[in-house]
Amino acid sequence: MFETYGWSETLQNAFLPHAASGLVPGRVIVQQRGLYRLITPFGELNAGLAGRFAFTARETEHPVAGDWVAAAARPGEGAATIHHLLPRATCFRRKAAGTGETAQVIAANVDLALLVASLNADFNPRRLERYVAVTRESGATPVIVLTKADACDDPAGPIAAAEAVALGAEVVAMSSLTGQGLDTVRQLILPGRTAVLLGSSGVGKSTLLNALAGKVLMATQAIREDDARGRHTTTHRELVLLPGGGLVLDTPGMRELGLWDTGAGLSATFADIEELASRCRFRDCSHGGEPGCAIDAALQDGSLAEDRWLSYGKLQRELAYLDRREDPAMQSEERRNWVRRNKDYRSRKREKDRGWGDE
Repeated sequence: MFETYGWSETLQNAFLPHAASGLVPGRVIVQQRGLYRLITPFGELNAGLAGRFAFTARETEHPVAGDWVAAAARPGEGAATIHHLLPRATCFRRKAAGTGETAQVIAANVDLALLVASLNADFNPRRLERYVAVTRESGATPVIVLTKADACDDPAGPIAAAEAVALGAEVVAMSSLTGQGLDTVRQLILPGRTAVLLGSSGVGKSTLLNALAGKVLMATQAIREDDARGRHTTTHRELVLLPGGGLVLDTPGMRELGLWDTGAGLSATFADIEELASRCRFRDCSHGGEPGCAIDAALQDGSLAEDRWLSYGKLQRELAYLDRREDPAMQSEERRNWVRRNKDYRSRKREKDRGWGDE
């Protein structure tokens, strides 16, 4: 039973230093407001952090759902105390909501990220780009899951838009109501493999989890009719064992997903743009009108969509902000570069709107 939750030889080796202290391994299956529920060799135990661990560990080193820990178990009380965090194989981090200085870990030890978006009026390819970038940086494999296909009159357009930002990641259109695409998603979550559901509120994450589990595990709510946006349903993070042996981690909806050190993930997500930039005549091209700029040429002939280029720039600026917080000179230079680029873009757009670009 314990191995069903992903216990492996690699984890066993990492745990060896703690075994001599009488500690037992456990995986966090529920995380809510500093309280934890662990699956251990003794079954499920409620847990809290040891005082020393809580005091000395950084915020990003506190356990989250999916983490493996070393704990002192008290099976007779149904309780345990967490003393150590085992090394993470993968880690989802974001900028804590409303801050620019704090990282927040939202999931750990995940193999597969199901990036859930709804095929309704709130479908947003730019938001999907963020999720794909964060997933690739974490080390997990991204899969875009487009829900509510039964409620979309013409899904071809949103599916094509999702495939355009996926850059090789699988895209699945599905409906929990009709069952379309459900088997495809289910077959991705192999026994012992952990998937995480990520997406905004109301896109159907909890409904999808219920469909995969074959029973109601999470409460669900309909999307608001006035703006096609959802309400928060999941209020905590929980790791669920599916009948087929796979594991799914449900998370609260996140309308904000601030980047945190996702340079490699961003490069993979926008590999098409970075490949274009490598063709520019000048190595230090700012893509603001220089001769031989491959980015400008692609924008002019339409092979690079302007909204994708602007999205890339926006995400790059977020990362640059994180890098330059401790470097005022870098901050000043970055500001000058993007003022120039934005002016060039607005100038090109005015010319295009007037029809000059077609002459």
